[in-house]
Amino acid sequence: MLPVRVFAVFPFLIVLFFVITGLFQWLWNITMPEVFNLKKITFWQALRLLIIAGLLFGGNHFTWR
Repeated sequence: MLPVRVFAVFPFLIVLFFVITGLFQWLWNITMPEVFNLKKITFWQALRLLIIAGLLFGGNHFTWR
């Protein structure tokens, strides 16, 4: 059985996930269109870019035991 703390942390992680994606979208939209003449992106496009960047540059930090 999981400790009660795990259930208390789960909503925080969900909110953190959306905040990080929103922050990335905001930073993209205030920087990239002006500097490189690119289009603004939506929240879901920002999420996909973060996933791609994590796959390409994040490496594999999981260990199987």
